[in-house]
Amino acid sequence: MMHIFECHLVAGSDPSTLLSEEALRETQAQVMTPDEARAVGFGKFSEPKDGGEVRLVAVAMRDAQWIHRVMERSPIVTSYKVHEVG
Repeated sequence: MMHIFECHLVAGSDPSTLLSEEALRETQAQVMTPDEARAVGFGKFSEPKDGGEVRLVAVAMRDAQWIHRVMERSPIVTSYKVHEVG
């Protein structure tokens, strides 16, 4: 089972800073734009709010708590939702 984090980012922020290199390496998380997520078969997600961007973070269930903590602490995340897949 996977968890998909639908992350709404602050307008003008750099989406490449959403996850650290360590988090990406240790969790093998995949960060995608909504278009990239749709291309690999994920459904429709919310539109960006207030001129910000949306990124989808796919991660194994075992690492979901780590990513949850990252989202809670991130200064560029305005809101997020978690979707369980598979």
